[in-house]
Amino acid sequence: MDNSTNSPGPSPSGSTPSDFERWRRRFVLMTGLGGTQEERQADLEQFHGRTCEKWKAELMNYSPAVVFMLKHLKLSGCPVSADRILCSPCDYTRAGGFSPQAGAVALCQGRFFSKHHMEDTLVHELVHMYDHCKFNVDWNNLRHHACSEIRANSLSGDCRWTRELRRGFVAFSKQHQACVRRRAILSVRANPACPDEATAERAVNEVWESCFSDTRPFDEIY
Repeated sequence: MDNSTNSPGPSPSGSTPSDFERWRRRFVLMTGLGGTQEERQADLEQFHGRTCEKWKAELMNYSPAVVFMLKHLKLSGCPVSADRILCSPCDYTRAGGFSPQAGAVALCQGRFFSKHHMEDTLVHELVHMYDHCKFNVDWNNLRHHACSEIRANSLSGDCRWTRELRRGFVAFSKQHQACVRRRAILSVRANPACPDEATAERAVNEVWESCFSDTRPFDEIY
């Protein structure tokens, strides 16, 4: 007796229903067609999360700058494991952050236009972590905060010429210094302990010479 009509069997393409569902969700993610808004958003976050974790693992193992920072954090008594570097959704105003209370770095998944951008961001946050570990930074002290921002922006690659060009800033004289100063002021201004931009600018100016020249743990700006 032929029982083939009693069994649903595979789909005509040879795929199981679960395979088809995965394919459908991938198609929705790639094209933006079909599916609910909630499905599309969930799939996009999952994609960003997977990409962030993949790039994070590659950078922690193969990026010379990241490996160097991790080595010197360990030598300073603050080893950093992969679970201290978190891929997470963030708002659109940032690409990463360092939490002194948690002793952890956040990488804002979906906010990176390339793995190289994530590398610069990770080095920036690891410089903050290094400063917190080695120099006992008081983040409510605006001079302390300004110093760490100057160092992080200068040493991470955040202010290399190509990054500034993408932001729409073009200068042929002291471009690096101008970028470091501008970004440090913006970060200090965002500190809840800072009342206004003039105070942020004053804090950056007061520590500029000593902190810009301090490249530890690097020998020089790379």
